[in-house]
Amino acid sequence: MLNLPKTTELHKPLPKAQIYRKFQLTNAQQTKFDEHISRIDIVNEISSRTIPAIQEGEKVKSIYVLSVILKTKDFDSKNIERIAKLIPQNLVFALQFEEEIQLAVFCEKLFTTEWMLETKAAIELSGLNFDDVWENIIKKIEGGEWNNDLTLEENIEIKEKQEKLQKEIDKLEKLARKESQPKKKFELVSQKRKLEEELNLL
Repeated sequence: MLNLPKTTELHKPLPKAQIYRKFQLTNAQQTKFDEHISRIDIVNEISSRTIPAIQEGEKVKSIYVLSVILKTKDFDSKNIERIAKLIPQNLVFALQFEEEIQLAVFCEKLFTTEWMLETKAAIELSGLNFDDVWENIIKKIEGGEWNNDLTLEENIEIKEKQEKLQKEIDKLEKLARKESQPKKKFELVSQKRKLEEELNLL
């Protein structure tokens, strides 16, 4: 699975009841969790024990892959974030619905790939140590452009700012299209252009 070495394979189920207890989920939250998620298993341990050719990093000693069998593609991402917070490890999620998989990773926020056929899904292990491997996995799953002169945390902070600016730009564009008064329309377009300049600088 995911083109990872057989030496990394595990088969350790993670009971949903354990998550309910850990987060003291309400009945409504448990119901929503159960509606969206069928089963959770820890399926891979990526570490120097299972892959001796890659050294431990200063921060990252191991990475675990969780298989999450979904009942719907339209799942609540908060449920995945809860799982990430429950397990104090570096986690990659293989979210599976029928014959398709979406890879996800939580680092300050949830990053996901597009949906792909199960046979096409793979996790690439690139780097001399697990600090590098973990960072490259996050970059690959997020799929955007990264500034190699900045830290992982700084890159993520910039991406969050870009996302917020883009949402505000889209909002102003919609308002400008609907506005009939020329003066008000001009003000909205001007605000939009200022935010676009700020976004380009980032």
